[in-house]
Amino acid sequence: MKKQEILTEVEALVRPIAEENGYELVDVEYVKEGKEWYLRIYADKEGGFSINDCVTLSRAVDQVLEEKDPIENAYHLEVSSPGLDRPLKKDKDFVRNLNKLIEVRFYAPKEECGGERECTALLKAYDADRKEMTLELENRAQVAVAVKDTALIRQAVIF
Repeated sequence: MKKQEILTEVEALVRPIAEENGYELVDVEYVKEGKEWYLRIYADKEGGFSINDCVTLSRAVDQVLEEKDPIENAYHLEVSSPGLDRPLKKDKDFVRNLNKLIEVRFYAPKEECGGERECTALLKAYDADRKEMTLELENRAQVAVAVKDTALIRQAVIF
């Protein structure tokens, strides 16, 4: 089975379990690091995702994955919160962060961001069909940026 098929199947198995427990399934990753494979499940809930929530979801997910066995090779299961600086990947992530500060890293320097490869800006709008966001820069200028031109987009964490 291909990696994307595994991700799709695992997400279909995990989403109802997460929702039954009052969690939002944020993301599923299946990655190889060195010789080992990792299945990472990221979940969240209103008020924060605690270590006890990780244990609860991990046990429930492990049981279903053992039963359905969608992954042929050995892997490590990890369940965690996506963290404060979670990447924005899905349409709902962009919608959740409208009118909030985000950090954007580009593959190449962007003239609109002073020729820099990184900028922090206010996410003013997101077009899901075009996969394009409108950013308000520090100088109040608004620029349209295609998501495909970015290496990383995440919530800005300000202390």
